[in-house]
Amino acid sequence: MSAEARNWFNALSPYRTAKNGRAIFELLITLIPFLGLWAGIWGLLQAGHYWAVIGLIPAGGLLVRLFIIQHDCGHQSFFSGRRANDWTGRFIGILTLTPYDHWKRGHALHHAGSGNLDRRGIGDDILTMTVEEYRALSAWGRFKYRVYRHPVVMFGIGPALVFIFFHRIPMGDMKKGKPWAGVLLTNAGVALLYALVIWGVGWKVFLLIQVPTVLVGATIGVWMFYVQHQFDETHWSRTGEWDRKHAALEGSSYYALPAPLMWVTGNIGIHHVHHLSSRIPFYNLPSILKAYPELTKVGRLNFTQSLKTVKLALWCETTKRMVSFRMAKTAC
Repeated sequence: MSAEARNWFNALSPYRTAKNGRAIFELLITLIPFLGLWAGIWGLLQAGHYWAVIGLIPAGGLLVRLFIIQHDCGHQSFFSGRRANDWTGRFIGILTLTPYDHWKRGHALHHAGSGNLDRRGIGDDILTMTVEEYRALSAWGRFKYRVYRHPVVMFGIGPALVFIFFHRIPMGDMKKGKPWAGVLLTNAGVALLYALVIWGVGWKVFLLIQVPTVLVGATIGVWMFYVQHQFDETHWSRTGEWDRKHAALEGSSYYALPAPLMWVTGNIGIHHVHHLSSRIPFYNLPSILKAYPELTKVGRLNFTQSLKTVKLALWCETTKRMVSFRMAKTAC
């Protein structure tokens, strides 16, 4: 299977070319609608049309798409040049509340060790324990892990804390100059942008629009990241057996969403291909599935199937599957 993954990696080489014109186009058709929607909601609210708050959902979706552009910049895959990628990523980071340089480093660590049981907890991984590790915990330790994996925390409280608070301080990187400086610059940019917007529209309207938009975007983003690695037949293995390309292809899902949702989420649902070759721009991913339809059968999840992953919380090393707390008592 490792050889098969390497063959796929080589076959996808032609798709690893960034197209600057296409990148600019994708940026404009995301940023302009986002800003326009924000301004439109504000205008309608000023006129007393409070139903306009429904627009906060698509605004949050567009914020996710901006994050995916920032994500591709971090992989140096959006534009062909490093400077264009880095400065675009830093600018978008002000809108997504995500310090680009700090996040890029952590995400690279995630890619470097994804699916390796001996390298969990690095980068932006979602903490995943094995059944045996969970059984060895104290009652307090089990309680804390259950709280962490509870849907309200994982998809509600957690995303809000991460994007609004935790991204303001580069925990673990305070002694490393560039990530720390990048966080400070991002925070300064956020403060300046928010001050200008509040000056223009007032703090009440700002909070009514911006906070829900960020929360919707954060929740969608964490959900996408969760589904892409926390599914039934994902792949985990120990260092001696672990192969990066095999783990990338088999340990990441293909989240088969309807075309509009795939567009909003920047095709990140084609995650098995992205993990196999992160230098492929997101705008090239659909072409790969058209050229190689057999890849649509690897780790495939539709929306209904993805909802069932919420209960999966532990990795069973015996059966090589993700299991729920209840299943861990009898099925592992």
